[in-house]
Amino acid sequence: MKLIQSVHTRRALALMGILATAVGLTGCYVAPVNPYPVHVPVPVVPAVVPVTFAVRLYPSNDMAAAHGLVHAVVTNDLNGRGSFNATISGEAFAGEATRRAGTTRDGLANGSGNRGGYLNCQYTMNTATQGTGTCRLSDGAQFTMHIGH
Repeated sequence: MKLIQSVHTRRALALMGILATAVGLTGCYVAPVNPYPVHVPVPVVPAVVPVTFAVRLYPSNDMAAAHGLVHAVVTNDLNGRGSFNATISGEAFAGEATRRAGTTRDGLANGSGNRGGYLNCQYTMNTATQGTGTCRLSDGAQFTMHIGH
């Protein structure tokens, strides 16, 4: 009999504990610590869009006069280098334009032709979009270079 009373007593105590907990929680409710959502702005990183410059090569010696005015294009990737393209007397030249170390204004542009010729240029940017320089073609023709509008 004592065993039955002990089981009933344990059950009664457990039931009283559950009831006491339920009564204690009736006045409580759950609320978030921060009721307003936290908005963390994501920084907008501007896309780096290459800049293309029109380049004109004006003849500056008799060898270059035979080629006439040459139109070229430099595409600057805005990281100190870019691509260089020109067509002279039917030969397509392609290469690179890079800035000289230690300067943001002076640079070199070199291209090789699809017929074996080559073109070497030196330039100085006077503003962010305009510059001047000189070019020498492998046949000895020399040009004055104007970059930009």
